[in-house]
Amino acid sequence: MKREIIETADGSSTIYLPELNEHYHSKHGAIQEAQHVFIKMGLLEVISRTNPSNISILEIGFGTGLNALVTWQQIQNENISLNYTGVEAYPVLEEEVANLNFPEELSEINGRSFFTALHAGSWEETHKLSENFTLTKQKKFFHEIDDKLQYDLIYFDAFGARVQPDLWTVDIFRKMHDSLIPGGILVTYAAKGSVRRAMLEVGFLVERLPGPPGKREMLRATKK
Repeated sequence: MKREIIETADGSSTIYLPELNEHYHSKHGAIQEAQHVFIKMGLLEVISRTNPSNISILEIGFGTGLNALVTWQQIQNENISLNYTGVEAYPVLEEEVANLNFPEELSEINGRSFFTALHAGSWEETHKLSENFTLTKQKKFFHEIDDKLQYDLIYFDAFGARVQPDLWTVDIFRKMHDSLIPGGILVTYAAKGSVRRAMLEVGFLVERLPGPPGKREMLRATKK
């Protein structure tokens, strides 16, 4: 499937799939979306609730690695060790990584070398990429996830339900619920009623929150 790198409204890039009319990130601002949905409403919420020394994150849709990059940037000044697991069935290509401008737009001194390392590391192995950031990438489909009580936080960043409705079902969210520890949370840019109902059906407490630029609402789910 053809993939194009385009610029979003905040100057950061994303990958666009013309055949599906789908973007990897919001066309209203890739970095703004990542920082709002996954950092502000996800990572910082976990930190404020529990003041942890260790956090385990599962990302559903590792994709371009943007969410991992902004997470690493956020915790550099935090006294936290972070274990990050990214699941992706179709990894981006080396030449695509080279043409994504996230490190430069974030004005991160070591951002490009870290971003390259995110993608260069072998799959199915654990890599310590910095003093407090450990990464494991798993190349598999989301329905193959069978972790139990392992994660504090899930970044649910799959393609939208319009193009891949099978990724937003009760069965998938049950796997997410099982993967979280009690009190763990899941954040996603999505706000569709069907997504919220699927989350409620498997036992999540669900909040509607203000969305990132260009989107009115998003969802945050907490495991009871």
